[in-house]
Amino acid sequence: MATQANIMEIGISTFLEATPDPVTKEVISHAERLRNAVEEIVLADQVGLDVYGVGEHHRPDYAGSSPAIVLAAAAAMTKRIRLTSAVTVLSSDDPVRVYQAFSTIDGISNGRAEIMAGRGSFIESFPLFGYSLDDYNELFEEKLELLLAIRSSEKVTWRGGHRPAIDNLGIYPRSVQNPLPVWIASGGNPESAIRAGMLGLPIAFAIIGGMPERFAPLVDLYKKAAAQAGHDPEKLQIATHSHGFVGETTEQAADLFFLPTQAQMNVIGRERGWGQPYTRATYDEARSLRGALYVGDPEYLAEKIILLRHNLGVTRFFLHVNVGTMPHREVLHAIELLGTKVAPIVHKELARIEATE
Repeated sequence: MATQANIMEIGISTFLEATPDPVTKEVISHAERLRNAVEEIVLADQVGLDVYGVGEHHRPDYAGSSPAIVLAAAAAMTKRIRLTSAVTVLSSDDPVRVYQAFSTIDGISNGRAEIMAGRGSFIESFPLFGYSLDDYNELFEEKLELLLAIRSSEKVTWRGGHRPAIDNLGIYPRSVQNPLPVWIASGGNPESAIRAGMLGLPIAFAIIGGMPERFAPLVDLYKKAAAQAGHDPEKLQIATHSHGFVGETTEQAADLFFLPTQAQMNVIGRERGWGQPYTRATYDEARSLRGALYVGDPEYLAEKIILLRHNLGVTRFFLHVNVGTMPHREVLHAIELLGTKVAPIVHKELARIEATE
């Protein structure tokens, strides 16, 4: 039987940032960023990381409009790492094509694909694909229903309000995994936690501000909803996605990660009307032990991940590298350190804790 220690997965998530370098002002091409991503996934597999996720965005400052294609490019070049979207903006996509894309990755990788379904943190995909934001919630609920129907049955009969009906049609290829894993991604919405629990689906929380421990009530909501629906809360998987970076020393990591993070957070802040610019003081506070930024040396990151496990009971941790453009060699080194230094410390300490309980 799997122990709590050995089900703690650690991996990388990215939106394939293609923002101006904060120092040189040069902008990496989308093509180069995509090739870099495949190299990162291969390295993550080699250093023993458990999962790599690519988020879907439709903006000039990100290259990840088609996560499935990026993951497929790496699927045949890797051996054990799980390959997931982070997230698939299901509301503005076709669940049939989403399933087909990820079942194809599942076949190429021999059973390592996952879908992380969410509404997305940006809204560009809605007008791009002809959807109205007035239907924001209804679109997600309807399309999630269809996606789950597709993964549970080879032939599907379905009718909804935002997509042509399907009348006893087969959807192929079928996934190697049965069922193909589908996660619900949430930025902290209670309704999302309850929905995931009722459906018995794993959940991933994006924690990019405040203190991660404040998500504990959402975890409780999730588990209670699952139990009420007849699912075993002890078998549920909970992931978190947090910005961060690992370096040889905490000071080095903090200095390397600050400028690109500041640049991108200020862009997003202006778009969303946050008002105050992102400062070094804000950044340093978020790097504290109870803060949302996971930036530091391997020992410090391990300490923060173990605290997160204690507070939220997470079974998977995504380190989002990078928030803004950073030198590719630095990103590769961070991935190497996460796999060879951070993960072993976390697993050893969790095994020790479990042995004493």
